[in-house]
Amino acid sequence: MKYALITGAGRGIGRAVAVKLAEMGYNIIINYKSNTEEANKTLALVQEKNCEGILMPFDVGNRTQVDSTLGAWIEQNPDKTIEVLVNNAGIRKDTLLMWMKPEEWDSVIDASLNGFYNVTRLLINSMLLKRYGKIVNVASLSGLKGMAGQVNYSSAKAGLIGATKALAQEVGRRGITVNVVAPGFIKSDMTEGINEADFKKMIPLNRFGEVEEVAELVAFLASSKSSYITGEVISINGGLYS
Repeated sequence: MKYALITGAGRGIGRAVAVKLAEMGYNIIINYKSNTEEANKTLALVQEKNCEGILMPFDVGNRTQVDSTLGAWIEQNPDKTIEVLVNNAGIRKDTLLMWMKPEEWDSVIDASLNGFYNVTRLLINSMLLKRYGKIVNVASLSGLKGMAGQVNYSSAKAGLIGATKALAQEVGRRGITVNVVAPGFIKSDMTEGINEADFKKMIPLNRFGEVEEVAELVAFLASSKSSYITGEVISINGGLYS
C-alpha cells in the first residue's frame, strides 16, 4: 500500500497538495500540529477521492514527537510504504532582527528546517532500500531573495534549499528525487493580513497565486513524469522573482 505524507496538511497549500495526491491514487497521511478541526476538513476531502486518509498529529520541530508518532507508525505498518514526502510545514514570526526574540527565531527554524530533518531521516532508509522515492520541499520566495522582517523565515527556507540540493546528490543513484517548490504570494493562511491590492502591483501576472496551482507543481514533482529532475528549485511566483 503506497502512501504520501504531507506535513502541515491541515489547510492552505498542504491541504491542496493532499487532495491532489489523493487524486493521483495515493493514500494520504495528513500531518498537522494542533488544529484538528481543519485537519478533519482535509481528511474529508481526501476521502472524497476514494483514498484512505490518516490523521497524524505531531509537531515536526519536536524530534521526540516525530519519533514517537511517525516512527511508531512506520514500525507498526511494515506492509505500507511512504513513497512520497512533502515537507510543507512552516510558520512565520515576522519582526526585524533587532527586536526578534530567541523563541521567534527557534520556532521558525524548528518548523521548516529541523522539521525537514526530523521527518525525512525516518523515511529515507526505506526509500533507499526500495530504490524509489519522491521528496518535495516547500520553501519560499523569501528563502531565495530574503525579505526584510523575515530573517528567521528566510534563513529557514534558504537552509531548506541547501539541504535539498545536498540530499539530491546523496540519494540520486537510488532513484530518489529531491526538489524544492518556492512559492511567492499565494492566497492561503500564510498570507492572511497581506493586502493583495497593494502587493499585486509588483507581480508581472498582477495577482496572487492559488494553492491549487502550487499543488499541481508539487504533484508533477511527485510523479514519474519528473523522473529526470532532482536538486532543483522551481519558483511559482507570477514572475515576481526567479
